[in-house]
Amino acid sequence: MKIITGAENARPMLVRSPSIEDSQLPPQVNQKIKEIFARELTPEQVVAEILHRVRSSGDAAVLDYAQRIDGVRLSRLEVAKEEIVQAYTGVSEEFISALNLAAQRIRSFHLVHKHQSWIDFSEGAIGQLVRPLARVGIYVPGGTACYPATVLMSVIPAKVAQVTEVILTTPPKMGGVVSPATLVAADICGVDRIFKVGGAQAIAALAFGTESIPKVDKICGPGNIFVQLAKKMVYGIVGIDGLYGPTETVIVADETADPVCCAADLLAQAEHDPLASAILITTSPKLALGVSQEVRCQLADLERKEIAQAALENKGSIIIVADIDEALELVNLYAPEHLSLMVADPWSHIGKIKNAGGIFIARSSPEVLGDYIVGPSHVMPTGGSARFSSPLGVDDFLKVTSVVAVDSASLRALGPAAKVLAQAEGLGGHARAIELRGI
Repeated sequence: MKIITGAENARPMLVRSPSIEDSQLPPQVNQKIKEIFARELTPEQVVAEILHRVRSSGDAAVLDYAQRIDGVRLSRLEVAKEEIVQAYTGVSEEFISALNLAAQRIRSFHLVHKHQSWIDFSEGAIGQLVRPLARVGIYVPGGTACYPATVLMSVIPAKVAQVTEVILTTPPKMGGVVSPATLVAADICGVDRIFKVGGAQAIAALAFGTESIPKVDKICGPGNIFVQLAKKMVYGIVGIDGLYGPTETVIVADETADPVCCAADLLAQAEHDPLASAILITTSPKLALGVSQEVRCQLADLERKEIAQAALENKGSIIIVADIDEALELVNLYAPEHLSLMVADPWSHIGKIKNAGGIFIARSSPEVLGDYIVGPSHVMPTGGSARFSSPLGVDDFLKVTSVVAVDSASLRALGPAAKVLAQAEGLGGHARAIELRGI
């Protein structure tokens, strides 16, 4: 990993500028686009075409893209109940037990949520009605990999919010089957219907509806650039939770930190994706060298060595700063998805952290626990969006309706000011609506 000395030297590297549209595709992906669509297209053009075709042709377009893009020929899109039952034979009892424990903890965390309807009757009636969404779509990546933890982290907050119907879409593996681990996770957390569809075509189907896949009110979940672009393009037709990029982690450490654990935590995120970001910011030059050496040592026998190494070469770095305050200034600039505090007195610094998706405190709280089992959702803001957004939670599956029922006395007290404001805006009809009530 490259070592950078001084906050000023690191600052330019941490300033966010590219948007999702600026992402560079690997050459092999561009070649596949040309083969599938018979011409060169940008990611935005690919997604726009997919959205148009699915909107106009429904299931036929979804099935066609499953074959052309994913190489999977499907006879039906929905996962049958028998497939879910059969999935339990494809996983171990230990795995089921781990899923149940994780589901219990995630559910308990989100049940603490206190956002409820309220009405204040002191001026007649004014307040809010908080209601769950009727139907949501959860996208879970799949295909060559499976992410049962993402199922739990995305679906359980929706269920706690009492969403009426939760639809899950995930790409099938070769042979047209969904990973047993994903199906079992979906069953444990109470998904209502599951569909074997991935990519931008899944987002299109959820946004517009097809003969088989019902239209939803909101789409949530992580995915690749095509999935995120599709979510962005359908926003307004449906709601979305956010736009997610490759995972990212920042560790802030002082001389008390364990270089072995710091290196392990950096590699745990780097192995996700060649575009993942793994950054150490430290006040200790000795720790910086120790972590650099330990990363090389641990990388040697890592199963996903090539992916992790590419990530560290692309976006990995160790930054040496003067003090912890300087380190946290860089953190707030970067606004990471995950922040780990490996310092002597972490709680004294919490109030200085303004921008981070999640904070993991001390050696005994590795971010990996957050990925699977602690409780908060691991679907968190990336790409600097922690400046203005939050981890996926119950709020994402609720909507608020204002209630106004002021009494006659309040109308007489408030009406004149409302009329003045209406007249200032040049909206005579607004002012008249007050005057005709005798104000």
